Amino acid sequence: MVNYPSRLSLACVPTPFHCLERLSARLNGPRIWIKRDDLTGCVSSGNKVRKLEFILAQAVTSGCDTLITAGGTQSNHCRAVAISGAQLGLKVHLLLRSDVDADPVGNLFIDLLSGATINHYTPEEYSNLESLFAHWSSHYLDLGATPWVIPVGGSNAAGMWGYIAAAEELKHDFQAANINPGIIIHATGSGGTQAGLIAGVKLHNLDLCVHGYAVCDNATYFDDKIRTDLATWKHEYSVDIDVDLLPVITNDKYLGPGYGRAGPEVFDTIRMLAAEEGVILDPVYSGKAFYGMLEEIKSGRYANEKDIVFLHTGGIFGLLAQQQQLQF
Repeated sequence: MVNYPSRLSLACVPTPFHCLERLSARLNGPRIWIKRDDLTGCVSSGNKVRKLEFILAQAVTSGCDTLITAGGTQSNHCRAVAISGAQLGLKVHLLLRSDVDADPVGNLFIDLLSGATINHYTPEEYSNLESLFAHWSSHYLDLGATPWVIPVGGSNAAGMWGYIAAAEELKHDFQAANINPGIIIHATGSGGTQAGLIAGVKLHNLDLCVHGYAVCDNATYFDDKIRTDLATWKHEYSVDIDVDLLPVITNDKYLGPGYGRAGPEVFDTIRMLAAEEGVILDPVYSGKAFYGMLEEIKSGRYANEKDIVFLHTGGIFGLLAQQQQLQF
């Protein structure tokens, strides 16, 4: 029995879980099952909402009235914080890295629509993010407000609980489908979802390996980041497991041109899955990971697996911001 910390009810869970029958048959490999965490909500959809249930529970308990967080111009995390903050009656201030043009489309459109305060910073300015967090925290304290800083991607010890709980949900999904998959694959960007799943698989006694497919940085970075997150989580919550023994497996072969940018093969994958299975991916996260998974299946990497699971972490607003890349 896992003792969870306090949480808010923000996500629409459990999310659907089903097999991609037509695609699996065509590939003649393992059956591909999909966990639809793109359906955790409406405008607050995606994996970030699961994390925010625990992060914002801490914030609300502390008496916070202002949320401060950061990410790229088209950050799914920032959009989820903006909407969740509006739902809770909290002010939201977003510090956005100007990695793409700040056109009011996609996630940025939702940020603006929700009434979030936004500051845009050059990549050089954004590299001093901790100083920016400290500056704006002091600013709101001087105004008599109570700010709460949320790290990029909601990737902290509290946020990990979102995917520890998701692992428990997956356990029920597997029982209902009468399957025993050996691999779960997902896009990894800030490492929090991957860390949570790794811990959740252990806590819920799932015979399952977590494979993160990197959309930025390399496998060494994620090994360091996730092991640090696991150690911090163990310390903060006094968890009685040896996190040093937990495997961290990250595939960094499918980064493409870099974070937020995808090659034509990813857009072809997005188009294919939408037409074949009615599932919409995005070019920043899920599209890259799904393309990478398909390539690995074709190479025979998962030939010994009967069933594998793809965790769809959402990101449709990121696709809408790049729809010009799809020619019709």
